[in-house]
Amino acid sequence: MTIQQVLLLLLLWMWLPHPCHTEMLFRRTPDLKPKTFGGRASGNDGKAIHRQKRGWMWNQFFLLEEYTGSDYQYVGKLHSDQDKGDGSLKYILSGDGAGTLFIIDEKTGDIHATRRIDREEKAFYTLRAQAINRRTLRPVEPESEFVIKIHDINDNEPTFPEEIYTASVPEMSVVGTSVVQVTATDADDPSYGNSARIIYSILQGQPYFSVEPETGIIRTALPNMNRENREQYQVVIQAKDMGGQMGGLSGTTTVNITLTDVNDNPPRFPQSTIHLRIPESSPVGTAIGSIKATDADTGKNAEVEYRIIDGDGTDMFDIVTQKDTQEGIITVRKPLDYETRRLYTLKVEAENTHVDPRFYYLGPFKDTTIVKISVEDVDEPPVFSRSSYLFEVHEDIELGTIIGTVMARDPDSASSPIRFSLDRHTDLDRIFNIHSGNGSIYTSKPLDREISQWHNLSVIAAEINNPKDTTRVPVYVRILDVNDNAPQFAVFYDTFVCENARAGQLIQTISAVDKDDPLGGQKFFFSLAAVNPNFTVQDNEDNTARILTRRNGFSRHEISTYLLPVVISDNDYPIQSSTGTLTIRVCACDSRGNMQSCSAEALLLPAGLSTGALVAILLCIIILLVIVVLFAALKRQRKKEPLILSKEDIRDNIVSYNDEGGGEEDTQAFDIGTLRNPAAIEDKKLRRDIIPETLFVPRRTPSAPDNTDVRDFINQRLKEHDTDPSAPPYDSLATYAYEGNDSIAESLSSLESGTTEGDQNYDYLREWGPRFNKLAEMYGGGESDKDTS
Repeated sequence: MTIQQVLLLLLLWMWLPHPCHTEMLFRRTPDLKPKTFGGRASGNDGKAIHRQKRGWMWNQFFLLEEYTGSDYQYVGKLHSDQDKGDGSLKYILSGDGAGTLFIIDEKTGDIHATRRIDREEKAFYTLRAQAINRRTLRPVEPESEFVIKIHDINDNEPTFPEEIYTASVPEMSVVGTSVVQVTATDADDPSYGNSARIIYSILQGQPYFSVEPETGIIRTALPNMNRENREQYQVVIQAKDMGGQMGGLSGTTTVNITLTDVNDNPPRFPQSTIHLRIPESSPVGTAIGSIKATDADTGKNAEVEYRIIDGDGTDMFDIVTQKDTQEGIITVRKPLDYETRRLYTLKVEAENTHVDPRFYYLGPFKDTTIVKISVEDVDEPPVFSRSSYLFEVHEDIELGTIIGTVMARDPDSASSPIRFSLDRHTDLDRIFNIHSGNGSIYTSKPLDREISQWHNLSVIAAEINNPKDTTRVPVYVRILDVNDNAPQFAVFYDTFVCENARAGQLIQTISAVDKDDPLGGQKFFFSLAAVNPNFTVQDNEDNTARILTRRNGFSRHEISTYLLPVVISDNDYPIQSSTGTLTIRVCACDSRGNMQSCSAEALLLPAGLSTGALVAILLCIIILLVIVVLFAALKRQRKKEPLILSKEDIRDNIVSYNDEGGGEEDTQAFDIGTLRNPAAIEDKKLRRDIIPETLFVPRRTPSAPDNTDVRDFINQRLKEHDTDPSAPPYDSLATYAYEGNDSIAESLSSLESGTTEGDQNYDYLREWGPRFNKLAEMYGGGESDKDTS
C-alpha cells in the first residue's frame, strides 16, 4: 500500500463519527460528597450499599476543519445521568459561537457545527454546558466548561514575507559564502502532522548558488565568480510543506543577487605613449590635457592616483588627479619658451589607492605610460628688460632732457623691431614724451616738485609687424627738490601794540614755511629790511622770531597802524628769501595788556555805549528797513495779481433779479426801468480782477425810451458789455430773463373755462397755424357733430 493510500484512509477515518469515543467524554466522576441516587442494593455483608452521584468529566471535542459536507458536521453529545429519556431535561449551550457556529439539540444533547471552520482563524472554542429541568427551569447539573479543538488539515501553502528579495555578495567569494536567508511561514498547525514542516529548494540560480533545505540560507556554489563577467543573478527559491513530500503545498520567492566589487583589477593605460601639445604663451597653471588609466573595478576600488615619476620635464609640469572622473590633469608648472625647448617627455604612473591584500597574486596594481608634450610657437609680445623702472630727476632740468630709457625685445626666433609709446591716460598733462625707436623718455614741459612729486607712467611696447600684440611696463618718475621757493609767513598775523606798551615788550611771535624740502631740513633766518625806531626782530634760531617794541608808549591819535617789513631767508643753495610785512595796530589796553579798542573813532563815541552795542543797533535798523521794503513790495504785487490765479480758480458770478412777473400777460408788473437805470449807467466801475494799463472813459449810453421793447434793450446792453473793457470779470454772468413777446393766444387754462362746452368756441385754433390743426380738428369736429345732431 502506498503512502498516499495510507493518508487517504487516515483522513476518512478522521471524518467518521466514533460513538464510543463520544460517550466516554460524558462519564461521571465521584463528587466530594456522596449523594443518594435512585434505589438501593445490598452487599455481601448485609449492609446497604449507597451509589455515589457522579459528575460530568469533560475532555476536548475534536472537530475537523474545512468540512465540505452538505449537512451540519457532528461534534459530540452531551448527556446527564438525570436524563430518563422522557424529555423532561433541556440541554443549554453557551460560550464561543454558541447558537451561531455551534448548535445543540436541547432534547438529545447532540452538538453540530453549522458551517465550515478554519483553524487558522481560531484553533479552539471554549463553551459551557448545562442541563436544566424543562418544567421548573432549574439546573439539575452544575454548569461545566469544555473545549472544542479544531483538527488541522494541510490547506495553507508556505508564503514568504516578500515577493522579491535583494541581496549582495562580494565577487570572488569562496564556495559556501552565505548570501541571504529567506524564511517562509505556513499557517497550518505545526504541532499536528507535517502540514507546517517546510523544506527549501532552489528552482533557478544553479549552479551559481545553493540553498539549505531546513534553514533557507542561500550560499555561493561556484568559486571565483567575477563581477566584471556577470554582476546580476536571479535565484528562485521554493518552500514546500509536508516535509517536501509529494502532495505538499508550496510557495516561491525571487532573490536578486548582485556581486559587489572587490579590487581584483589593476589600472591599465590604453596607450603606452600619449602625445600632448601646448602653446608657449600658456600661463602657469594652464591645463595641457588629461590622461586616464582604465580600471574594471568600480567605486573606491577604481580610484587611481597619478604621479610623474621620471622624465626631462618633471620641474616644468604637474599632474593632478581628478577625483570625479579619475583622470590625471597635466598642468604647466613654469613658463614655457618655444625658443628654449620644444619637446618634453614625462613618465606617468597610475596606481590604485585601495589595494586588497587578498589579490596581490594578480599582479602589481599600477601601470605607467610615456607622455610627450610638444611646445608650439606663438607670436609673443615684446618683453621688457625689467618688470618696472624708477627714474629720478631734478625739477630744474631743461626741456627735452632724457630722464631714462626703457628696453624691450621680441622673444620670438624671428625678431621684430619694437615701437615704444606712452599711455596718455597716465600723463594727461603731456609732461613727458618717449622716442618710439629707442625707448628714451624725455621732458616736454617744466617740472615742479611742489605741484607733483611723483609721476606714474605706463610705457607700451609693440611689434612693428604686429602692433596689436603689446606689452606694458610701469615707469615711476621721482622729482627731486631744488631750492626754488622762498620762505613765507606760516599764517596771517593780526598784530597789535598797546598804547601803554614799554620798550622790549613782546607783541608777536612769527614763524615761516617753505614749499621746498631740503635733505637737511628747513632752517630760516628772520631780520628787518631796515632799522625801525619802533620795533625790532629777535631770531629764536628755531625757525621762529619775536617782534619786540623799542620805545615806550604809542598813540592812536598820532599813528594808528605801523607796517613792519620782515626779511625771511632759508639755508639751502641757492639761498631764497622773501619779505613779509606785519601790520601792527595801536590799541587801547587795560592794565593787564588785554585789547579793548583799536580804532581812533572809538574815542569820539559816548562813554556809556560800546562798539558792540552800536553794531547791534545798526543791525536792528537795517532789519527793520528790509522788512518795510519787503512789505511794500508784497502789497504792490498783490494789487497787480488778477482775481483768477490759476485755471482751477474759477468763480461764477451770477446777477439775479429774482422777478418772475405775473405771467405771460402780466407785462405791467415788470419794471423795465430797473434794467435801464440812468444812475447805474453813469456810475461805471472798472474791472476788479486786473488793473488796466489804459483807463478807458466809460461810455454813456442814451437811455432808451419808455416804449422800447425789452428785447432791443437787452441786445443793446449785450453789445455794450462785449465792447466795454471795464465790464465785470469775464467769468461773470448777467441774466435779464427775457422771454419774448406775449402770445396772441388766450389762456387755455381750465380754470377760466366755462361751465358748458357750448360756451367755448375753438375756431380760432385754425388761425394759429399748422401746429394747432390737430387740436382744431379735435374740438372743431366735435362741435360740428354736435350741431348736426
